[in-house]
Amino acid sequence: MKSDHETIQTIEDRIPYQKPQPWGMKPDLVVKDALNGDPNLWTPLSEGITSRPIMLNVSAGYYVHLMRVTRAGLLQRHRHSGQVHAYVIKGEWHYLEHDWRAQEGDFIFEPPGETHTLIVPDHCQEMITLFTVYGSLMYVDPYGIATGYDDVFTRIEKYRTHFQKLGLAESFIEQFIR
Repeated sequence: MKSDHETIQTIEDRIPYQKPQPWGMKPDLVVKDALNGDPNLWTPLSEGITSRPIMLNVSAGYYVHLMRVTRAGLLQRHRHSGQVHAYVIKGEWHYLEHDWRAQEGDFIFEPPGETHTLIVPDHCQEMITLFTVYGSLMYVDPYGIATGYDDVFTRIEKYRTHFQKLGLAESFIEQFIR
C-alpha cells in the first residue's frame, strides 16, 4: 500500500511545468520522419549527393543535416574551422588520411582544424550520415588551396533556393532555423 507521500509524488510526477518558459525562447524543433519523409526536402548538392536539413542554428553557427550519397568516389576534401559530429545510418565512408572506416552505427568526432578527403567506397550503393557541422567547411585541393566553403548561411541559401524551385514559400526554410 502506498503512503500519502508516495501518492502525492505520483500525482506531481504527472503535472507539467507550471511556469512560463523564458522570454524569447524559440519553440522546440521536432522533425518528424526525417529519414523517410518528404523526398522533396533532399536538396541536391552535386551529382549523387543530397542533403536534408534538420536544424540550421544561425546564432551558434552550426547546422545539422542528413547527407545521402548514391555514388562511389570522392565527395569532398575539406578543412574544418569547428568540430564535426557524424553518425552513420547506412553504408560506409572513410577519409584517405585515416586508416579507419565509418560504418553503419558508428559515431565519429572530428576535431577543429583537421583537413581530410571524404570517399565513399566502390561497393557502397547508398550512404546516409547525420552530420552536425560547427563553423565552416573550407573545400580545398590536395595541396590546401581553397576552392570554396560551406557554413550554416550558405546551407540556408542552398536549401531556400531548392525549396523555391519546388514552389514552396521563401519562408519554408524558417522551420529549420534556430
